[in-house]
Amino acid sequence: MTVTSLPSDVTGHTRAQRMRQPLSTDVITATAEKHGVCVRPFTMEVGDPDTGELRYVAVPCGSTVESVCGPCARKAKALRQTQCREGWHLDTEPDFTPEPPSAEQTQLLEYRADLVAAYRQALAEGAECDAEEVREEIRGVDEELRASGVRGRLPAVDPPAARPKKRSTKRRQDAPNLPRRRVENRTIGREYAGRFRPSMFVTLTLDTYGRVREDGTPVDPGSYDYRRAARDAVHFSALVDRWWQNLRRVVGWEVQYFATVEPQRRAAPHLHAAVRGSIPHEIVRQVTAATYHQVWWPAHDRLVYGGERVPVWDADRRVFVDPDTRQPLTGWDEAVEAVEEPAHVVTFGRQVHSKGILGGTTEAGRHIGYLTKYLTKATGEVVEATSHRQRQHHDRLHAELAVTPCSPRCGVWLLYGIQPLGAGAKTVPGRCKGRAHRRTTLGLPGRRVLVSRKWSGKSLADHKADRKAFVRDMLASIGIEKPEQDTSRLIWRKLAPGDRNVPPRAHLLMRAIAERITWRAEYDRALLAAQGPPGRPETSATPHAA
Repeated sequence: MTVTSLPSDVTGHTRAQRMRQPLSTDVITATAEKHGVCVRPFTMEVGDPDTGELRYVAVPCGSTVESVCGPCARKAKALRQTQCREGWHLDTEPDFTPEPPSAEQTQLLEYRADLVAAYRQALAEGAECDAEEVREEIRGVDEELRASGVRGRLPAVDPPAARPKKRSTKRRQDAPNLPRRRVENRTIGREYAGRFRPSMFVTLTLDTYGRVREDGTPVDPGSYDYRRAARDAVHFSALVDRWWQNLRRVVGWEVQYFATVEPQRRAAPHLHAAVRGSIPHEIVRQVTAATYHQVWWPAHDRLVYGGERVPVWDADRRVFVDPDTRQPLTGWDEAVEAVEEPAHVVTFGRQVHSKGILGGTTEAGRHIGYLTKYLTKATGEVVEATSHRQRQHHDRLHAELAVTPCSPRCGVWLLYGIQPLGAGAKTVPGRCKGRAHRRTTLGLPGRRVLVSRKWSGKSLADHKADRKAFVRDMLASIGIEKPEQDTSRLIWRKLAPGDRNVPPRAHLLMRAIAERITWRAEYDRALLAAQGPPGRPETSATPHAA
């Protein structure tokens, strides 16, 4: 019997041993992750018009999903944690006093008013070419107004269209009444004993659709209300908005919140919210029980079309028509006008959790971590099915979501004989790109983080700028000046795939890793300098950088 040994190279390693050795690209990626460098940057060409210099810069991808880019996702999560922490237990009102309009802004608005009057006159006289020229001028004035700092919606240029049919605002008979107070212009809760100003942590869930097991799957799939579960998931965000509105009306002040939306094991969305200020738990339960959202859409309980028999697009009349009779489908405005009762009513479930939290405590930090726990995971990773029963449950829910319209522009409406808003030749009956219809989201809202406008008085960009300013001040304390560069004059251009001038990604990553190591060494020097000589009490780095 002849024994044949595996071939080996000059180093004495066998082929199997060499195949188990890490690739150079894997080593570069691991090193980038270690130093917090984006592993999937896209390349931008930066041109300096003054010097004519061209250089290539690796711009971070900015992904919030750790499986896509770990460093970027962890940075985004840390930024959200900072945003939550700074706004949760504020004891002073954020200042949102608007500045008075400038003379330039009022002059631009006067000019815009004259242009709108000229535009409508041109339309009335049938001079469409002149009207289009005036409209282009109005667009330019709008851009100047935005650039000057004007916010909010500008008045419409076209004459107002017919107002939609008014719906009754009278509360439903099956919903408890709520007391209503005038909402004060404040966002800070009560102070107790002259020094305690607690806040709250609230969890809201949707109603039950049938008994479920511990893994979230229904005990009896035949009686589980998948239709209601799908519709509740689609309209969950509207229900949450209504809850905040009702809560503010009941307590009488502008309650602020930082909330995240997550899926439960049964694949239904629920809400975790950090609420500034303290509210009696009984009021939270009353508001939850009395909150509902009515969907004033056409009825969509019975499919009219399906399979190969679907509406077809009539290019001459620019409408969808019945494939047999060639009669146009009912238009959206006409269908909504005929609605006499809501197509669906969304309510919360009985399970309501509310808890008081004091600022600056370990419990507050633990709940912030709980709020942001799943922000680095894609929705599909959170609701991933791990058993056959879960996969069947998700398949049933996804099948119902596939025939549940998600908006007035959803192509699914065509299956119910209704032409959605904005329908055209490219609209495919029964197809919609909305997140609600995807197997990986199962109807969860697109926004995973919900933050009220007066939460911290800052945007995410402001929090990011604060972190940069903190580091810059720390380095300045030891003589390392890092002035902020003016990049407004530079010309940035994103390179197309296959551009021959693009440097290899490995080169960009290596350069970014070297820069990050240098920056970290400089920052560590600043931290050591802030602590002072050995033997003296340590001081915080924060006062030195303030």
